[in-house]
Amino acid sequence: MKRIISVFCVLALVCAGAYAQNNDHKKKGNPEGWREKLRAEQVAFITSELDLTEAEAQAFWPVYNEVQKQRREAFKASGEAFKALAQGTDGADTDALLDKYLSCKKAGEKVEADAVARYKGVLPVAKVAKLLVAEEKFRHQQIGRLGGRERKP
Repeated sequence: MKRIISVFCVLALVCAGAYAQNNDHKKKGNPEGWREKLRAEQVAFITSELDLTEAEAQAFWPVYNEVQKQRREAFKASGEAFKALAQGTDGADTDALLDKYLSCKKAGEKVEADAVARYKGVLPVAKVAKLLVAEEKFRHQQIGRLGGRERKP
C-alpha cells in the first residue's frame, strides 16, 4: 500500500510540474519547455514501470539523473565529431577526425556500461533489467507519437 501511495505521489508531483509550466515551449524559440515535459513523462513512465520503493527511489533518481547528463554530453560530443568528420573528409586531417569520432562513440558506450554498473549499486538486478526495458519502451512510445501513432515495442 505504501508503494502505491509513493508512486502516486511521485506521479502527481511530476504531472503537476509538467502542467504548471507555461506554454512557452510551443513557441519556436524555446525548445527547453518540451524537453522538460518529455523528461517529466519519462520519469513518470519509469517510476510506473519499475515500481520503486521509497528507499530505492531516493537512491536511484540522483544516479539516473547523473547518467542522463553523461549520456547527453556523450551524444553531443559524438554529434560534433560526426559533423567535423562530414565536413572535413577531403582534408589531410581526416584520419584525426575519424579517430576523434570513434573515440566519442566508444566514450558513449562506456557511459552505458558504467550506467548499468551504477544502477546495480542502488537497485536489484531485476529492476535494472526492467529499467533498460522501460527506457526502450518509452523510446518506442515517443517515436510512435512523432509518427502520429502509438507503437508497441
